[in-house]
Amino acid sequence: MADGLRKGLTSYGDAGFSLFLRKAFIKAMGYSDDALNRPIVGITNTYSDYNPCHGNVPQIIEAVKRGVMLSGAMPMVFPTISIAESFAFPTSMYLRNLMAMDTEEMIRAQPMDAVVVIGGCDKTLPAQIMAAVSADLPTVVIPVGPMVVGHHKGEVLGACTDCRRLWGKYRAGEIDDIEIEAVNGRLAPSVGTCMVMGTASTMACITEALGLSLPMSATIPAPHAERFRSAEASGRVAAAMARTKGPKPSELLTSASFQNAQVVLQAIGGSTNGLIHLTAIANRTKHRVDLEAFDKLGREVPVLIDLKPSGEHYMEHFHHAGGVPKLMAQLGDLIDLDAKTITGQTLRDVVADAEEVPGQDAIRPRDNPIKSEGAMAVLHGNLAPRGAVIKQSAASPKLLQHTGRAVVFESVEDMTLRVDDPDLDVNADDVLVLRNAGPKGAPGMPEAGYLPIPKKLARGGTKDMVRISDARMSGTAFGTIVLHITPEAAVGGPLALVRNGDMIRLDVAKRSIDLLVDEAELEKRRAALAPAVTPEWAKRGYAHLFNETILQADEGCDFDFMRGQGKG
Repeated sequence: MADGLRKGLTSYGDAGFSLFLRKAFIKAMGYSDDALNRPIVGITNTYSDYNPCHGNVPQIIEAVKRGVMLSGAMPMVFPTISIAESFAFPTSMYLRNLMAMDTEEMIRAQPMDAVVVIGGCDKTLPAQIMAAVSADLPTVVIPVGPMVVGHHKGEVLGACTDCRRLWGKYRAGEIDDIEIEAVNGRLAPSVGTCMVMGTASTMACITEALGLSLPMSATIPAPHAERFRSAEASGRVAAAMARTKGPKPSELLTSASFQNAQVVLQAIGGSTNGLIHLTAIANRTKHRVDLEAFDKLGREVPVLIDLKPSGEHYMEHFHHAGGVPKLMAQLGDLIDLDAKTITGQTLRDVVADAEEVPGQDAIRPRDNPIKSEGAMAVLHGNLAPRGAVIKQSAASPKLLQHTGRAVVFESVEDMTLRVDDPDLDVNADDVLVLRNAGPKGAPGMPEAGYLPIPKKLARGGTKDMVRISDARMSGTAFGTIVLHITPEAAVGGPLALVRNGDMIRLDVAKRSIDLLVDEAELEKRRAALAPAVTPEWAKRGYAHLFNETILQADEGCDFDFMRGQGKG
């Protein structure tokens, strides 16, 4: 098999000429024959002025290149799409699959013997791993790392759990315009991803649990020197993988490694988004994520990481307490320690090297968890025949069994226009319902599931309500919120049948979410639904591809033609 510069030659009908032309043009960059005869490590560049999460990527790239060259291989940096959560319209999830396709095709199109993918912001790591799995080239994943914490009036702040908490106070009139503006400048004091257990941190921890990144890489703060030393070490590993042609993702991503990732997802109080992304990654392989099995893990795996929004600490505290290796040590027999990693080590080796930090309380022992059950529960019922998810670790215990009257919003726009209307018929015991905010309906399944408490209730002291939707929610958010209701309303799911005043019953202990309306009435409503019409936005380009082929949340919201070949 050809490697280095000879790999994947452009087709001109003459392989010798193809190589001659390739070398002639690349020499315009000043490379010597010695450099061009080395194994090649491709390095993705996801830096963008729109993406502060990735603000340290140029420094990471330099460190990776140093590691690659010190090991005698040739680094080649190439650009891909960069997705920044708060700068992506209509939502970053809409663009995840585009980034996965872009990254996969660039890995395939250009000569490289191994690849280093650098990402962090919510949808970038899953997109890159989906690409790496499909391309199946030896891959090292480098998360960009979390921000350091901020401070305000003697209080430690973290984006974006405290963004939401303090914005809620502002909406309730507890914080004035001057203070919220001061807070705005203190929530994100450095580049990097959110320093709470949002989706970015969740995916970084999952990546490390899958064995695709170096130990401790999930938690090192973005500005720390250790982040760049880890990147240099990652470059060395990538150079070694380029020489040995492995291990490939297909060799590392086994049923055991996916099980480990699910255990870690539950134990860290991870983002509900993590389940969608892990499902999409698994579906690119012969393996699958079984929602029933995942829910069973939720009953067996305690939350051990005391980190916002489920606990009190921040990512840098998790890091200094020993990071993911120490967490896996605490999880003990819940983790399959024979799973392999990119370095050739097993997780048993990684756990054996975990640091013991006296007095730390960010990583709890199993006999003293912050929550006795895992982060997430999977619900079923006549509202969610194919499932829904609740992050029970960040919910109000008193609302985990609740029956209330539905207050329905037809869309994100409808909610925006009416939620703060003083005349809205709503009280604190009601269930706020948002529909047409799923993969197709929105489009792109926005993080709109964190419905705001209506202003008149917030000002009356209401801090939480049961809220349900076919949307997603940021991992940084908190509250009693049922998400990913599947099938979504836009494809005729039962959420489309709910009317104002209907009673809805949530029972997390029984894993149920039900609309208390008899089946005959629901059938009448179903028959009255208007037939689906292709919206104007979906008639051309990527939007057309998205609308025609997007899967539901229980299948990872990938495109239907990108899945692997079936269960193994």
